[in-house]
Amino acid sequence: MAVKPIVRDVMFLGQKSEPANAMDGAIIKDLQDTLAANQQRCVGMAANMIGYKKRMIIVSIGFANIVMINPVLKSKVGPYETQEGCLSLDGVRKTTRYKEIEVEYQDTNFKKQTQKLTGHVAQIVQHEMDHLEGIII
Repeated sequence: MAVKPIVRDVMFLGQKSEPANAMDGAIIKDLQDTLAANQQRCVGMAANMIGYKKRMIIVSIGFANIVMINPVLKSKVGPYETQEGCLSLDGVRKTTRYKEIEVEYQDTNFKKQTQKLTGHVAQIVQHEMDHLEGIII
């Protein structure tokens, strides 16, 4: 198991992540292991939260965890205001999210996937994708 420490350095977290490729496969296992170790207090994670400046996220959808490599938001509908916390930060902050999104990404086999997401899962994906852009709530 490769549980990584959670990065709290806002200078590092504030940098944009680089595209991931097949050479970054080991990061997938680190994301899976680290999310599993933090599942009591975390429902999603971006690679930069564990020290990798790569465009990879993992999101818990309850019964499974989905890894999204190089995710791109294709559409968003229904903005709303909410408050979120983050494992890398203390407290909660206000932010705007969208009720429905469509995201295109590569799966763990680097095959292209497209998913429409709603509700809480859509919110988690948006939060983690912000991390890839260096946006900290």
